Amino acid sequence: MAHNGIKNVVLVHGAFADGSGWRGVYEDLTVKGYSVTIVQNPLTSFADDVAATTRVLDKLDGPAILVGHSWGGTVITEAGNHEHVAGLVYVAALIPDSGETSGQQYEGFAATPDFVIDIGEDGFGFLNRDKFKLGFAADASDADANLLRDAQVPVNMAVFGEAVTNAAWHDKPSWAVIATEDKAFDQAMLQHMAQRAGAKITTTHGSHAVYLTQAAVVAGVIDDAAENALAVAE
Repeated sequence: MAHNGIKNVVLVHGAFADGSGWRGVYEDLTVKGYSVTIVQNPLTSFADDVAATTRVLDKLDGPAILVGHSWGGTVITEAGNHEHVAGLVYVAALIPDSGETSGQQYEGFAATPDFVIDIGEDGFGFLNRDKFKLGFAADASDADANLLRDAQVPVNMAVFGEAVTNAAWHDKPSWAVIATEDKAFDQAMLQHMAQRAGAKITTTHGSHAVYLTQAAVVAGVIDDAAENALAVAE
């Protein structure tokens, strides 16, 4: 059961994906008594994704834990200023500061050659089909990786150049899940962002798709955030 009055959880997916990958986390949390909502980001602009998340938060009847995967971390960093958000959970996620873009987070860290983005003339990107499993979901089954690959949602690459206005982690407690085999981000980059945000860090075996492949671990961190966010904020 949800504790400390926090029964709401909002899950925000990242680029190149939709919300369906959260199914395992969703099922784990709903069994525990949480009311879980999955945002479907259009991935057309930073403002559009923040607005999609805010619409969900507006409908809630009380405090919530806001969770973001990958690019979704940038989204929740802005949307997390909503009055209903009690805590933030970053899952293999970007965690920019106020005034920073997502793209700036990569500066000074190692490249990730297995995470290959093919960008069209319209400025929207897909993950390369041949590199998809290795770069995004190496620990997933072939069937799951192929479904993720073939259901990709292209992202407007311009979003990575848009700055966060006010990073919610300055005012809200945060947690972070870091996967040790994440090929989308350098490990040092993930640790740097999470430590700077003062997040409680959980490190686990897994790929960038840790939200899918290690759903029980991710759900456990969200459960911890729901139990402790209000006490930490006091």
